Amino acid sequence: MLYKINAQIMEAMRPVHVMARQARQMCYQPWNPLNSSWAFRTFRASMELTERLTDFYEQPEWDLDTTDVDGRTVAISYDHVMTKPYCDLLHFRRRTRGLKQPKVLIVAPLSGHFATLLRGTVREFMRDHEVYITEWKNARDVPMGDGVFRFDDYIEYLIDFMGWLGPDTHVLAVCQPCVPALAAAAYMSKHANPNLPRSMTLMGGPVDVRISPTEVNDYASGKDLQWFEENVIMRVPPGFKGRGQLVYPGFVQLSGFMSMNMDSHISKHFKFFNDLIKGDGDSAEAHRQFYNEYLAVMDMPAPYYLDTIRRVFLEYQLPRGELEFRGEKINLKNIKDMALLTVEGEMDDITGRGQTACSLELCSSIPKSKKMHIEEEGVGHYGIFNGRRFRESIAPKVKDFMRKHSGS
Repeated sequence: MLYKINAQIMEAMRPVHVMARQARQMCYQPWNPLNSSWAFRTFRASMELTERLTDFYEQPEWDLDTTDVDGRTVAISYDHVMTKPYCDLLHFRRRTRGLKQPKVLIVAPLSGHFATLLRGTVREFMRDHEVYITEWKNARDVPMGDGVFRFDDYIEYLIDFMGWLGPDTHVLAVCQPCVPALAAAAYMSKHANPNLPRSMTLMGGPVDVRISPTEVNDYASGKDLQWFEENVIMRVPPGFKGRGQLVYPGFVQLSGFMSMNMDSHISKHFKFFNDLIKGDGDSAEAHRQFYNEYLAVMDMPAPYYLDTIRRVFLEYQLPRGELEFRGEKINLKNIKDMALLTVEGEMDDITGRGQTACSLELCSSIPKSKKMHIEEEGVGHYGIFNGRRFRESIAPKVKDFMRKHSGS
């Protein structure tokens, strides 16, 4: 019922959104003699703020049309090389010949935001790598006839993707997928799968949430599974392809995200309003870009979401050696030949310090020469895979690690 009410509210707000957009556009006409007046700038800023607050944010565009390769500008095409009901494997194909550079599979989180959240990560790596990414689909758009999606299916998808890419591949998992990525590597190692990646980089992932628990961890561990089933799981209403699907709605998760830092979000919107009045276009555009991505959320399949809550946040199955896949227990000690890098941010308030780095100890059969840890000082969760510190400090170290363990 709440899902349907939210959809109806958003539809009811559409006329307000359209009115605000048209008023804002009219205010920007160059012939208007009042354009530069304080009153008109304030009105124009009010209209844009209203327009944005009443918008329905869909999946953003990638906007990665070119990249620089050895000083040359190269065009990019988006190729979906594998398609599954809940995820596509997207290749950012660089339209030039003769490139023989390492393949990188970026595993985007299935945790509410679209894969475009990692746009900065992709942009940085596609200059000197063949980049692929998991592009998860909005569960509300997946017909019920395509079946359910659970935690085990996530692992299955990753094994299939790595199989398609072949053995000379490096995997970079960001946040939530660190657990299924490690599980997939352990299973592939046990069964001598020839497509085991050369290296795996885990960035800010909840491998063992008992270590340095954060507010996000406490939210999950402070409730039993029945609470989540009764309070946040809803059925997709008519009007969507996934009608009838049980999901964890994106708008519910977004409200949770924002409630943890509501004062900060309010102050940022006041600043945006003032920046518009002052004519600070750069700051206003930075706000737009961030919130265009942050406010675009997707529904997650309920079976997968509940599996993740239970197996990762309530029962800590992977670090305890209790995680099962295809009827077999996952033993991280089976991983011997894959290099492993962990990355954490000192100020990460989503994944606590040590929750990812513990993987190095859990994977005790990997030689020390194939292990490495990066802890970036003064960096929060999003800063470990995006932004200036990522580009200037973290990414070069990750690339060096991949280069060191390519073809070995």
